[in-house]
Amino acid sequence: MNAADDDFFMRRALALALRGRGSTSPNPVVGAVIVKNGRIIAEGYHRRAGDDHAEIAALKQAGDRARRATLYVTLEPCDHYGRTPPCTRTLIKSGIIRVVIAMKDPNPLNNGRGVKRLARAGIPCVVGIREEEARRINEVFVKFITTSTPFVTVKAAQSLDGKIATRTGDSRWISSEVSRARVHEMRAQTDAIMVGAGTIIHDNPLLTSRIRTGRRLPATGSQPQHQQPIKVVVDKDLRISPKARIFSDASPAAVLIVTSPEASRRKMQALMSAKCEVLRFSLVKHGMIDLQKLMRELGSRQITSVLVEGGGEMIGSLVDNRLVDKFMIFIAPKVIGGRDAITSAEGHGAEMVASALALRNMRIRRSGADVLVEGYPACSPVL
Repeated sequence: MNAADDDFFMRRALALALRGRGSTSPNPVVGAVIVKNGRIIAEGYHRRAGDDHAEIAALKQAGDRARRATLYVTLEPCDHYGRTPPCTRTLIKSGIIRVVIAMKDPNPLNNGRGVKRLARAGIPCVVGIREEEARRINEVFVKFITTSTPFVTVKAAQSLDGKIATRTGDSRWISSEVSRARVHEMRAQTDAIMVGAGTIIHDNPLLTSRIRTGRRLPATGSQPQHQQPIKVVVDKDLRISPKARIFSDASPAAVLIVTSPEASRRKMQALMSAKCEVLRFSLVKHGMIDLQKLMRELGSRQITSVLVEGGGEMIGSLVDNRLVDKFMIFIAPKVIGGRDAITSAEGHGAEMVASALALRNMRIRRSGADVLVEGYPACSPVL
């Protein structure tokens, strides 16, 4: 095999890995391809936590044909016991004679161990083929496994002048239908959606993933069914109503209400009667909930990813605390205007332009009539 072949087959493995998006948490998405005499003889991907890892799924498909073949896998094979036995042991017994890996496993339990185990068994490994792409599709796992806190993505739909609602609070609809459909796909791939109380009060959303007919993941077949994300509402004064749509049967996932220790016990009891859990966190600077502590709590619950959908104060507070790992900003070709209209990031803000949050690894593309701007804070350790 030459470098071009390695690149070609790894691209196929990466495409397979994406089939597991939205169903493998807290595990990574992983794809694997087995190649013999220049042809793919078996494929596999990690379908959901607890199921076979990608390389094991591919090996089962290949059977005895795996002998003297090459394995392409997007993440270093594990060499430790988790929900499943170590993949390295099975690989060694399979007769595979070469392993090509996109990236090492960032999990401290395994980082480099799988490669060393295979090398000791006489199986040469090539590491780093399309590594940047592999890290990007597993950015959630990289953040969670190395920090025990979730990967935080801020999503906002705004006008050209940065407004997410008019001065009267109207926001439907700033973004295009194509952009709104994309957001439902994003929700299907995240563990939790987080909003502030104002979003619930003014918009009364369901906060569910409603993937269009024809694109919904089937319960059986080639792809696993996605789960609805948990709903996290930051409401320090408990202003939301127990009758909000997030508590209805149309929005079935669990609800976590995050409030302050001073919040009304009567309101707390009323919300708990709506079948939600209320968490109390201390207030920090500017009278905001301690969001760093909240992220640690969510991580302890195996929530690996959080999609923040507003409002401006919530996003601004996350920016102030440098808790955002990724921005997904939909910019509509509209100018709303108004000094009292809500902007996408409020909070305390930067005092000088030099201290503003800078982004890197930018991607800009069309989304219907809108432009989608995607980027990572320069301070993020993920990429």
